[in-house]
Amino acid sequence: MNNSDIPEMHIALFPWIGMGHIIPFATLSNYLASRGHRISFLLPKKGLLKLQNQDIDSELINFYTVKVPHVQGLPPGAETTADIDYSGKDPLAIAFDAMADEVEELLSGLKPDVVLFDFAHWMPKLGAKIGFKTVCYNIVSASSMAIGVVPARYFPKDRRLTDDEVLEPPQGYPSKTVVIRRLRHEIRAMSFICETFGAITFGERLTVGLRDSDAIGVRAVRELERPMCDYLVDQFKKPVLLSGPILPQAPKKVLEEKWDTWLRKFSPKSVLYCAFGSQNIMPKDQFQELVLGFEMTGLPFLLALSKPHGAKTVEEALPEGFLERVGERGVVYDGWVQQNQILNHPSVGCFVSHGGIASVWESLLSDCQIVLVPCLGDHILNTRLLADELKVGVEVERDEDAGFSKEDLCSAIKTAMDEESELGNTIRRNHARWKEELSKPGLYDSYIDDFIKNLYQLMPQDHNNNRKFQ
Repeated sequence: MNNSDIPEMHIALFPWIGMGHIIPFATLSNYLASRGHRISFLLPKKGLLKLQNQDIDSELINFYTVKVPHVQGLPPGAETTADIDYSGKDPLAIAFDAMADEVEELLSGLKPDVVLFDFAHWMPKLGAKIGFKTVCYNIVSASSMAIGVVPARYFPKDRRLTDDEVLEPPQGYPSKTVVIRRLRHEIRAMSFICETFGAITFGERLTVGLRDSDAIGVRAVRELERPMCDYLVDQFKKPVLLSGPILPQAPKKVLEEKWDTWLRKFSPKSVLYCAFGSQNIMPKDQFQELVLGFEMTGLPFLLALSKPHGAKTVEEALPEGFLERVGERGVVYDGWVQQNQILNHPSVGCFVSHGGIASVWESLLSDCQIVLVPCLGDHILNTRLLADELKVGVEVERDEDAGFSKEDLCSAIKTAMDEESELGNTIRRNHARWKEELSKPGLYDSYIDDFIKNLYQLMPQDHNNNRKFQ
């Protein structure tokens, strides 16, 4: 079946109320709308305001704002994860679930054919009640799903991992390298599975959504994670729909003049770029080790970082004398930057990231050397995929408590950048090969087209026969 044979579907999306979830759902909406499908996007008002930097311009996409009710422990006016400290995630999850009645009322009136969701584990029940299909769509990698989500079904409520145990891969798990190591901070990073997230644990929330939905969606490609994708199909015995990486379309805007002017001061492929995402707030001591590690490299650098815990500004958190020592070769900036344009600037040669899935894809599709400093569970697994399985990047060494030194960071960067280093040359060759494989013309379009076909095939046959074709 060609996409031209598929009639218009009405697809609703309701992601978790964090911008790291809302943005990729919005990008997916763009792709679906570009194929002629009608989109209803449900989100809080503040989430909609934060989408203004994104290119969401299709007439087929309609936004519906849903009120986030105030609950005990939630700061007044908080509507997204950007409005809270990480410790406030449980009250936000309670408020998120309290949106269910308004979401039900909206969907009853909209009457979509299918709803894509991630953390709203109660959505399949609404689907059965109102009459739409549901897809639990996950913005993380298939590797993170396989080791991080699937075992969640085996963890009862209030289960906690202790420092002397580890989350072992379940039976049949297809990798010996994409794993959680026996380090205290990595075990703790995976304990989020057992933490409360509203009325239930995070693991239970995901497991119920995956179990009860009509299909599972994953932001992945078979070329990169085929064994993990096959493993998910085997575990859940239902369709697993791969959307591809769901990256924004090629940027329409050129890089801001101030950044372009600064970057052009340096020779090609010499600048280090670092970004850890807006939600990754570092302790002040680790923040200082990080910036000192970049100083030690002797290379120019641009660091797009949030201010650390306890600091009012990035500037006040910098080590004494740091700005004077690095002069014009180093910039630490607390604000939004055009990451894609920066990574593709001829002066930028290395990308140091936290291993978030969007950064993983952007690094793979760039010509930059890859260095990873993971902290959260899925970031650790993404890092293992890149550094240990695919051997396209270098992971910064961490101690038992997740700490790293300026020397560790500097060493990892030097290894990645050194053209005479055996490991550096290995990751350079592997990265070039994977970039070529993942940049084949039409690859991502084919994933979107297949994703849409699979969505359509979820519809009852009599429902499909009665639809008006375009």
